[in-house]
Amino acid sequence: MSPTEATSPAETTAPASDIELSGISVRYGTAKAPVTAVADVSLTVDRGEFVVLVGPSGCGKTTLLRLVAGFQQPAGGTVKVRRKVGVVFQQPRLFPWRTVGGNLSFALARHGVVRTERAARTEELLSLVGLSGMARRRTWELSGGQQQRVAIARALAAEPQILLMDEPFAALDALTRERLQEEVRTLAAVTGTTVLFVTHSAEEAVLLGSRVVVMAAGPGRVIDEVPVPLPREATTDVAALRGDPGFAVLRTELAAVTRDAATA
Repeated sequence: MSPTEATSPAETTAPASDIELSGISVRYGTAKAPVTAVADVSLTVDRGEFVVLVGPSGCGKTTLLRLVAGFQQPAGGTVKVRRKVGVVFQQPRLFPWRTVGGNLSFALARHGVVRTERAARTEELLSLVGLSGMARRRTWELSGGQQQRVAIARALAAEPQILLMDEPFAALDALTRERLQEEVRTLAAVTGTTVLFVTHSAEEAVLLGSRVVVMAAGPGRVIDEVPVPLPREATTDVAALRGDPGFAVLRTELAAVTRDAATA
């Protein structure tokens, strides 16, 4: 069996999980001096779950996302991804010579949307991320937060059922980051999209995740999983949730676990 295993269309309706990593190991370096970056990681993400990966730098969080996206192959173990994937990176990576609409139209074309339908689909995507009417704007005219919204819309152009997000708000100011956190939380609730999200922030992890997976480095491995029993409906008042005592307790507990992971 190859390290990465794809499932056939007939299998997609049977399992409840969208992502299964089993006994994953990743090695870099040379054959004479290999470095094990990830060792024996197993992780299942159920359909519609919002799973957040936290842990110190170098623990393999982004590596796991790359494996799920198909950008990289494991040295050992198997990766099963049962539905279509979209990826949002830390930087927007937009084409600066194209308009906002041009960036989305390019993505739509890549995913087989015919020319006559692209304008309407572009407006639908922009509306979904709160940028209605901005298709003609140049990307360099946008704020950092607006550019990241366009990047999210571009990832959604493929109509993915699984969204991979690699610290997408890390470079944003605090206020913009909070707004986008709320929007992504609502977006996931409305669409039912399965999300695998990487962050270093305990607060962001508790706010967004239905479950938080804690990793440690040297080599990268899973050392804990923390369920987040907070309301996840699209109508949830996120501002009120941030001030809830239960939220504060979970954030403090997760921050302590993450600090411990840095020395594990």
